[in-house]
Amino acid sequence: MNPSNANALLALGNALRQAGYHFMTVTPSTHRRINNRPGNERTHDLRGVFGWSRPFDADLLPASVLNLMREAGVLAQTDDGLRSTVRASTLDDMLVFHSAWPTHDDDAVFFGPDTYRFVHAMRRGFAFVGAGPVRAVDIGCGGGAGALTIARKFPHAEVIGADINPKALDLALVNARLAPAPNLGLRQSDLFDGLEGDFDLVVSNPPFVVDPDARRYRHGGGERGAELSRRIAEQGLARLRPGGSLMLYTGVALCGARDHFLDSLRPTLAAQCDTWTYEELDPDIFGGQLGEPGYEDVERIAAVWLHAVKR
Repeated sequence: MNPSNANALLALGNALRQAGYHFMTVTPSTHRRINNRPGNERTHDLRGVFGWSRPFDADLLPASVLNLMREAGVLAQTDDGLRSTVRASTLDDMLVFHSAWPTHDDDAVFFGPDTYRFVHAMRRGFAFVGAGPVRAVDIGCGGGAGALTIARKFPHAEVIGADINPKALDLALVNARLAPAPNLGLRQSDLFDGLEGDFDLVVSNPPFVVDPDARRYRHGGGERGAELSRRIAEQGLARLRPGGSLMLYTGVALCGARDHFLDSLRPTLAAQCDTWTYEELDPDIFGGQLGEPGYEDVERIAAVWLHAVKR
């Protein structure tokens, strides 16, 4: 995103704030169900444009807002009308831009209920990090919700948002300016490969589903989608300073009573950590995913939270 586009998107975000815009993003299945209700074929307000991703007529919005959308490159002409190519979600007092619904593209920037659970769990974990980190990183930061939460909580810290997706970093940069969070820096990196040095805090909310198309924004790799999460945990612990914290939110596909993701990490946790906690935040998420290829023997997908402290 060039500076002109970024400045226009920033101005658009400020205009939405001034208009009192508020939108909590739901799951894709809920989004689809609500949009399919009679009367929701087109939108008549800002939430429909920038939240529900519905088509709209040019006279719905003030000319100034339409011009900002054009300048930012987020206005699309489709067969059924104009559409925004970004959504704007509220997270407490923050406004976070991310990809419009539906998110089909490989470089889509995802935000949803998992983001809210991740941020809320991370905030609870802050109670155990004392004065806070000196240097922190959010691996796979997307639009920056997690990294922004850290940067605003600990303004003395150097916070890095790392993602392999340039589109995610473009939106995260605008979101950081909206927050504002001047202590947040952004890096293009495949997990830790593009990052130097070590950290006091490593957080991540990575993709964890099995996607036959292997789209980066949602595919967690092998091990029923847990491979990426396991790699982040192992590499994150290796890059932590003594006493530093790893905080990982992910989804685990469970085929029975055993948690194979946790079992795969136990040797690493035992070798490198004096203390760690692991809990199910929600026992049953993305139930619709169980009908997809790769889930034939899976009973449920659980949202889990790992907080490990490096020895």
